[in-house]
Amino acid sequence: MKPAAYLDESAAAEDYSLHRVPDSARYSWWSVATQRFGQLSALSQFLLGVTLGLGMTFWRAVLAIALGSVLLEIVSIFVGIAGTREGLSTSVLARWTGFGTKGSAIVGLTIAVSLIGWFGVQNAVFAGGLHSLLGGPSVALWSLIGGLGVTVIVMFGFHGMAWVAYVTVPAFVALAAWAVGRQLASFSLQDLIWSPPAGAPLSLAAGATLVAGGFIVGAVMTPDMTRYNRTAGDVVKQTLVGITVGEFFIGLIGVLLAHALRTVDVVAIVTMTSGLWGTVILTASVLKINDWNLYSSTLGLVNAIDALVGRRVSRRRLTIVIGALGAVLSATGLLHHFIEFLTILGIVIPPVAGIMIAEYYVVGTWRAELESSRVRGRLPPDAPEWVPASLISWAGAGATGYFLHVGIPALNALVVAFAGHIALSKVRHLNSTMSSSRSDHHRQTAQPMIGPPCSRNARRRRRGRDGRGRSPEASGGGGQPSP
Repeated sequence: MKPAAYLDESAAAEDYSLHRVPDSARYSWWSVATQRFGQLSALSQFLLGVTLGLGMTFWRAVLAIALGSVLLEIVSIFVGIAGTREGLSTSVLARWTGFGTKGSAIVGLTIAVSLIGWFGVQNAVFAGGLHSLLGGPSVALWSLIGGLGVTVIVMFGFHGMAWVAYVTVPAFVALAAWAVGRQLASFSLQDLIWSPPAGAPLSLAAGATLVAGGFIVGAVMTPDMTRYNRTAGDVVKQTLVGITVGEFFIGLIGVLLAHALRTVDVVAIVTMTSGLWGTVILTASVLKINDWNLYSSTLGLVNAIDALVGRRVSRRRLTIVIGALGAVLSATGLLHHFIEFLTILGIVIPPVAGIMIAEYYVVGTWRAELESSRVRGRLPPDAPEWVPASLISWAGAGATGYFLHVGIPALNALVVAFAGHIALSKVRHLNSTMSSSRSDHHRQTAQPMIGPPCSRNARRRRRGRDGRGRSPEASGGGGQPSP
């Protein structure tokens, strides 16, 4: 058996992809919050704000962002605290929060497919932007260059990604603020706030759906990040800073830009008119969100392979393979044909969070095992292979989110999964209790048949009495009747 010190070093080298993150490897809340804010302070978030601004008044857009942000914060905080307590990634944590070993493999594969797809899509946007700004290599070559750059960063794990965020997040915020300020300098802020939208009206529910749906997969993946937090309070602080500031600061700037420029091509205008700094803005924007797409997808695949075939693969080597695959797919342009499929996965993934929250905080089937093993810094020795209740809840919730066109689809799916898992778990517990009661009752009623002689043995003696009313044992002569 390998010594514990060797196992700890091996786990650290693999960024604790299949282990608990020890206290000694945790980071300050501000360090993790920087990366969370980086996921939301991106050009895609500007585009979201522009979409809201074209269809809504400024204050109605504020309300839509608030509603969507609250949903994201609730999901992020609950699954994030579970990730911090247990020090586990989303897919590994799923083994003991409703899905079992094999079920967690399905979770990991679903996450991986979704995030690899979005990694390629974001990389293609990056390549197209750089080609427009700088020319030179073809879009396909820029895609390969961009994918390679992100892959190298992710190979260094959480620590390397943290340092990238320390540089790219301030750079993006400062340069984006400067570029946006140039565009808005000739407009009155009061006029922009009270101006009517330029496009077709957008309902409040639709606006909130755009906000929540745009980052709900990122919210579900929160344990991948918060396993490096030190306390539950850190999770709350970083969520409020990262999501609230990110959604409102970047989103509302997009709304103002839409009211000012009256066009959907705002992001292109901002970057194209900023020269070299526009290139830096675009690069910083993609790096700090696409590294997490690749990182979480590899974590999901590492768990899936371990759960399905019992083989522990190197996270770094898998990062190279997946990064290369995503770069090639973005270079070929194939992923643009799968955006609708990726959007459907955005409805299928939120129920995972609903089930995990229900199991961890309400049902608590495996909480005792998690807590006892947490003290030792190890994983629980056993986990169920399948949990049918969670699979049924997941399928029903996904169908609800896809077919029910009322409210926010991602929220509908999450709530149905949460309630469905609790209900099915109670039914399972009730059936188990009734089965146990029936077994106890059967044992009690069967007890006289194997119990005292006064029942079964007495009846046998009565049936065996001879004609003079005496048992064979009492008549003498080895059971023969006396003369």
